[in-house]
Order: sequence, then C-alpha cells, then structure tokens
Amino acid sequence: MNAVKTFFFTILLVMGFNGCEKKEITTELQEVHWDRDMCERCKMVTSDRHHAVQVIDPTTGRAYMFDDIGCALLWFDEEKVSWKEQAKVWITDVDTGTWIDARDAFYDVGNVTPMAYGFAAHAKKESIKKGKDIFNYDTLFSQVKKIEEKNNHRRAH
Repeated sequence: MNAVKTFFFTILLVMGFNGCEKKEITTELQEVHWDRDMCERCKMVTSDRHHAVQVIDPTTGRAYMFDDIGCALLWFDEEKVSWKEQAKVWITDVDTGTWIDARDAFYDVGNVTPMAYGFAAHAKKESIKKGKDIFNYDTLFSQVKKIEEKNNHRRAH
C-alpha cells in the first residue's frame, strides 16, 4: 500500500512542478476570437476585421483586444498604463485585414470605424487617397483626444 501511495505522490509532485514551468513571454500577435473577444475599454465585441487592435503587455505577454484604435489609445491614458511606451501594438490594415505594427502604420481619418473615431491604419502610405491628411502613431493620440472631448461636450448638452 505504501508503494502505491509513494507512486501517486511522486506523480502529483511531478505534475505540480510541470505546472510551474515558466512560459516564454512574447509580444507576437496572439489568437483572436472574432465575435467573442471584447474590447477592453468599451466592452463591445471585436468583430470588425479591418479596425481591430491588439495590445501586448511586454512584461507579462498578456493580450488586450480593442475594436477601434481610439479605444486602445484612450485606454492607455485612462488606465494609466505604465508600460504603454513599451507595448507592442498590432492593428489590422483597413484594406487587407492583415495585422501590422501600429507604430509603423499610416493613418487617415474620415472612415467608418466601430466606435466612430474614424482612423484607419494602412501598411503603405501610398494606399491613402490623395488629399487626405496622414497621421502617424505618435500624433494619433492628440487627434483621438480631440474627438473624445467633442463627443463628451455633445453628450453634456
């Protein structure tokens, strides 16, 4: 009987140590569950494959989903995310739906987006129609903030 107990105890011990195995932290794009993953900020379901955003915490590897780049940028600010400058930010190209690095993307405004911020990401500057203003990731937050302030002003009146 003692041999059986020792055997099972050893198995449980081995399984316990395997459960403590350290996972490798990655900032690579993580699996998206379309129509099930919810936007971290507005809690709407992420279903638009041409405006989705995924933010990866570089310290933990945790992925956060957003349905609009406006939600992602405001979330950084509202939640006072200390690692926002180091975050890996993925966004879908409005034309192809492929995931691209949001910091390298080019943005135009005036698009129909899930939360009406209107910014669409493009992998190539040339894919933006002539005459449209072009923004980069670093200038996007101030533009989103202006839209949010205007929306808040309208709601208050």
